Amino acid sequence: MLFGRKKRHINRILVVEDEPLVAFDTEHFLGASGFDIRATVDTVAGACAAIEGDDGLDLVLVDINLSDGSGLDVARVAHGRGVPVLLVTGSCPQGAQDFAAGCLSKPYPQKDLISAIDAIDAVVAGAKLPRRLPRGFNLFQTAA
Repeated sequence: MLFGRKKRHINRILVVEDEPLVAFDTEHFLGASGFDIRATVDTVAGACAAIEGDDGLDLVLVDINLSDGSGLDVARVAHGRGVPVLLVTGSCPQGAQDFAAGCLSKPYPQKDLISAIDAIDAVVAGAKLPRRLPRGFNLFQTAA
């Protein structure tokens, strides 16, 4: 296929967001962009249970400030299971690079979310990183 889409390594995503409109928009946009949204949850407890119960996750997209705790706790659990994490938050916390693949600052345009996921996908695939990363995105893990 000459002009076909490149094969993604990240397809199955868990969305962790406690703001209902943001969660709905994110789930709808990513689903329309071809991603398989495995679940959308709004608590640390729900996210950790979803991660433990789904061996097929490719990425966890998590807000830092959740109603019952910190998204960093979710990131630790996902990291422990070998699942990359993209933090989405107003301010990336210190030490996030220990558990996350990247951090995208809110608010962000939807195209920047896709670009951030694509950059993490490149790291997962061991491919060359995109020339330009979205503004407000920090990639913590780089391709070897």
